[in-house]
Amino acid sequence: MALFILGLVIFFSAHLFTALMREPRARLAGKIGEMPYKGLYSLVSIAGFILIIVGWKGADQSVLYVTPVWTRHITYLLVLIAFIFLAAAYLPAGKIAAGAKHPMLAGVKLWAFGHLLVNGEVRSVILFGAFLAYGVIDRIAVKKRGDMGRAAGPVRNDALAILVGVAAWAATAFYGHKFIAGVALF
Repeated sequence: MALFILGLVIFFSAHLFTALMREPRARLAGKIGEMPYKGLYSLVSIAGFILIIVGWKGADQSVLYVTPVWTRHITYLLVLIAFIFLAAAYLPAGKIAAGAKHPMLAGVKLWAFGHLLVNGEVRSVILFGAFLAYGVIDRIAVKKRGDMGRAAGPVRNDALAILVGVAAWAATAFYGHKFIAGVALF
């Protein structure tokens, strides 16, 4: 459990430093350069992520709650929408990206909430709860900074985000989830 928690602390410390400590982040990037800063940020995040993965197996699997089987279908829908938001975050902006303001954070929150809905063991509640908390904290920080996201582009950008999001969701749901999490969904 210690490696799992350490990984979460490292991973989210890197992300929250960037989200909440804008001036120290700018000073550090100014001192070492923007690309070296991004490289350092990436290395720290990857190290945390690896510790999360390595620590996952040894983390507490005690069950805190069990939800009805039908909640899986709600999770499938929430995660599908999350994938569309994630695609919209990295493709040219459309109405989805503009409406969500920060679609990556919206996607992370939906993904985490959906997983909390169907995974009641301690390690899952800690993992997905941490991602949900991060998404909420970062969104509040973004709003305080006055970052209102991107302006809406043409509807074809939404069509592309939906297409990419649905394709990525399908690939993950039908193939990747078993490989990534060890659990076949379908």
